[in-house]
Amino acid sequence: MSDTHVNATGSRAGKRILLGVGAGIAAYKAIELVRLFTKAGHEVRVVPTRDALRFVGEPTWAALSRQPVTTEVWSDVDQVAHVQLGQRADLIVIAPATANLIAKAAHGIADDLLTTSLLTSRCPLLFAPAMHAEMWTHPATRANVATLRERGAIVVDPANGSLTNEDSGPGRLPDPQELFQVARRLLNDGTAATDLTGRHVVISAGGTRELLDPLRFIGNRSSGRQGYALARTAIARGARVTLVAANVELPAPAGASVLQVSSTEELRKAVLAATEGSGPTAAEPADAVVMAAAVADFHPDYQDRKIKKSDGMPPPVNLHLNPDILAELGTRRLPGQVIVGFAAETHDLMAGAAAKLTRKGCDFLVANRVGPNLTYGSPDNEGFLLSQDGSRIDIPLGSKEDLSDVVWDMVVKRFAELSARTATSPE
Repeated sequence: MSDTHVNATGSRAGKRILLGVGAGIAAYKAIELVRLFTKAGHEVRVVPTRDALRFVGEPTWAALSRQPVTTEVWSDVDQVAHVQLGQRADLIVIAPATANLIAKAAHGIADDLLTTSLLTSRCPLLFAPAMHAEMWTHPATRANVATLRERGAIVVDPANGSLTNEDSGPGRLPDPQELFQVARRLLNDGTAATDLTGRHVVISAGGTRELLDPLRFIGNRSSGRQGYALARTAIARGARVTLVAANVELPAPAGASVLQVSSTEELRKAVLAATEGSGPTAAEPADAVVMAAAVADFHPDYQDRKIKKSDGMPPPVNLHLNPDILAELGTRRLPGQVIVGFAAETHDLMAGAAAKLTRKGCDFLVANRVGPNLTYGSPDNEGFLLSQDGSRIDIPLGSKEDLSDVVWDMVVKRFAELSARTATSPE
């Protein structure tokens, strides 16, 4: 086993990962996880359940991980594998996590090498469920998932989509690349910071588009990367995430419920519904809303056929104000909700951000300067965060995940302040 080192990407590598594989048809997708972990320089020990080997055989796992593969506690008895595997792991990932595996983990059942290793571990646990929708939504599974989350495990919600036969719904294993991003976050932190467990957060991402005619639109260059980074970091900290994505062409973050929209009005309706707990993916109101999307301030008069040139001249375009979604969230705020806005400016960043914070009535506002090679489409971001109390936190240039952590740190702090205020207020 090699010591921890820094790889070419600058992230800490050389960690020990135990990849538990459940008996589900999605087991083949875990092959990609092994590739991603080993490519990043980590040592991967695959521990499948006995029935998981019906889907992907032992030679495949052994060849990819370059480690021995067994399902039994009676193998390598002299090495006390059933104890040491869990003790030595820096991270345990269960993918796919079947309903049966989740139930065993929740109730402390240890009847094979994988479940025994779970009981001996003290490292972060990441469960990636995959099963039929009826099994995922069954009260027993929901209770088991809640138990695991209460203990600090990260259980990402499965993706929606086609399942076996003609079935569809929530139950698909999330994209392995996105699962890798969550795992990388847990490895880099060294601990599972689950301070958003039990919280429902709504995040908007991307850029809205306003149609001019059936072929053309007014839009912006927002890629949605910052909103998606906010979603990933919230999931890694235990939150249930509803992500309202406007024209984003990125893989869905593992565990997020994604609502695809295009126009400002579509985004407005989706965000308000999710915030108030009446949307298709929101069974309860949001505890926090982060408006990271670049929302168009104007919309043009729509023409139902292609606009033609007239005598070589462009026709006039009449623009109308769009609804102010961030301000509306402030006026419709439910008790205890925390609201975060974003401000993209090309000039006078501080003055524009301070004025917007006052005008919108949100708790915090993140200000970014935009321009060529700045913010939009970039993997990095910088700026500052303003609070209603007048304080300011400067955010140096770094990854959009780093900026996201600053946002969630402040949201968690605000939750604590609101809770303390409620506890001390007279009845």
